[in-house]
Amino acid sequence: MKLIVGLGNPGREYQGTRHNVGFDVVDRLAEKLGWVRPGEFDRVAKSKFDALTYDGVVDTLSHGPEKLLLIKPLTFMNLSGKSVRAAMDFYTVAPADVLVILDDLALPCGKLRLRGSGSPGGHNGLKHIERVLGTQAYPRLRIGIDPTPPRMAGADYVLGKWTDEQKSRLEPGLVRACGAILTWVDLGIDKAMTQFNVDP
Repeated sequence: MKLIVGLGNPGREYQGTRHNVGFDVVDRLAEKLGWVRPGEFDRVAKSKFDALTYDGVVDTLSHGPEKLLLIKPLTFMNLSGKSVRAAMDFYTVAPADVLVILDDLALPCGKLRLRGSGSPGGHNGLKHIERVLGTQAYPRLRIGIDPTPPRMAGADYVLGKWTDEQKSRLEPGLVRACGAILTWVDLGIDKAMTQFNVDP
């Protein structure tokens, strides 16, 4: 079983913000897999582990059927580890089988960076997950949101809405993120990194 965690903040006021790109990827993946129709995301998601969840089985080429649990924690970003830990404990999932999706200020909008482990890099969601799990050894998929503009507070930027120009660059990034996740599920972190950590 694989656990795929999209980081973000709950509530309508945070929808469409840069900090919620992890939620956007989870919704897009659930749609791609046919588990949900567009516009019905949160309405059809199940509520458990202090999160909204989708679950199902995908057929992989390398090892047959694989159960996936997609979650969007409802604890707010700074307490994301609570949902992750609860789901991991319930299903006995190892850290190596958890993929966390998050925004990254250091990357251009829509660019992907997949890693098998690493430091939180200043991201509060990853900081809490690391603290709760007691390890940095879990995969993460960073989605670029562009650096904070000059003379603008970082918090204001990440909680702001995408510009139209950013949306045009983000869209192919969301498509590639879904491909990166499914490649990780099927072939593992190394092959997914080789394929998706380069510009298309």
